[in-house]
Amino acid sequence: MSKNAQFINTMKENLLKRKIELREILSGANQQVSDMQVKDSGDEALSASMDTLQSSLTQAEVEEVNQIDAALSRIERNEFGLCIDCGQNIAEKRLLHSPFSARCIVCQEELENMSHQ
Repeated sequence: MSKNAQFINTMKENLLKRKIELREILSGANQQVSDMQVKDSGDEALSASMDTLQSSLTQAEVEEVNQIDAALSRIERNEFGLCIDCGQNIAEKRLLHSPFSARCIVCQEELENMSHQ
């Protein structure tokens, strides 16, 4: 097995593990929200704040699952590690830090600069 194939297999394993972790977190979060009991107006305010926080956290976790699914799809199409904009290799260091990166650092920075204008 080549070094590149070994790296991609390791990344796939890590992505799948993280996806399982996120699914467990999301499952637990849904249970916690349904278990909350409101007793008075103070509890109601706290419950509303907790719901807002939980919703934000849940949305971030759902987005991460979607990014992982996209990365796994790129692995299946033999496109993992290639920038979806320019087609150049994405640095291994970047993929180790953010395994669902779809763009090289240059294209990602260009995208972010365009969105801030």
